[in-house]
Amino acid sequence: MLGVYVKFDLTKIDPQWREFIKSEMEKSYFRQIEQGIAQSLEKGVHVFPPMESIFSAFQVAPDQIKVVILGQDPYHGLGQAHGLAFSVQPGVKIPPSLRNIYQELTTDIPGFEPPQTGDLTAWSEQGVFLLNTVLTVEKGRAHSHAKIGWEQFTTAVIDYLADRYQHLVFILWGNHAQKKGATIDRNRHLILEAAHPSPLSAYRGFFDSKPFSQANHYLLMHGRTPIHWQL
Repeated sequence: MLGVYVKFDLTKIDPQWREFIKSEMEKSYFRQIEQGIAQSLEKGVHVFPPMESIFSAFQVAPDQIKVVILGQDPYHGLGQAHGLAFSVQPGVKIPPSLRNIYQELTTDIPGFEPPQTGDLTAWSEQGVFLLNTVLTVEKGRAHSHAKIGWEQFTTAVIDYLADRYQHLVFILWGNHAQKKGATIDRNRHLILEAAHPSPLSAYRGFFDSKPFSQANHYLLMHGRTPIHWQL
């Protein structure tokens, strides 16, 4: 019997998400998520992001989401992750993948200047849903929580958005994210696929893919306010 009790903080998420998330938490697979996190904590291992930040991406209401950017799992360094994909807490060194995202923005969006911050909260507040497909990780161990059940949860999240809303932009970088998008109706939504912005793959099709301008063009075509990408 595990001696650690895992309690998720749903107080900060938008109320529109609460019924959906609570219904997923009642399903049997979610027990595996709780047990996986508890096992890590039992070993005395740090789990990122902090418990109160695991669902930070869900602070934006589903009916306000315009663009979905899928990451993999959170950054596994101390003080980095705060629940938004590709984003780090204020004052933290900008990670290589995010630097490459900024580099692409400088060539894609006229006048964009690389920010000094890696905190993408301002994008989230405009309706950019920065979702990792796995929402927790052990310190120093990338993908350590990839098998505990988060994938089933985030697939349900993507299906929820894709089925209930129209004219969303799904930005899918890398094979992992693209597999997640296989069931999205391309007649209802825009799917933008490219290589992952990681230094290992950015030169294989991420650079010059122009996802940000394409997203804004699509939003304007469907009567929605474009994203102001400058931070």
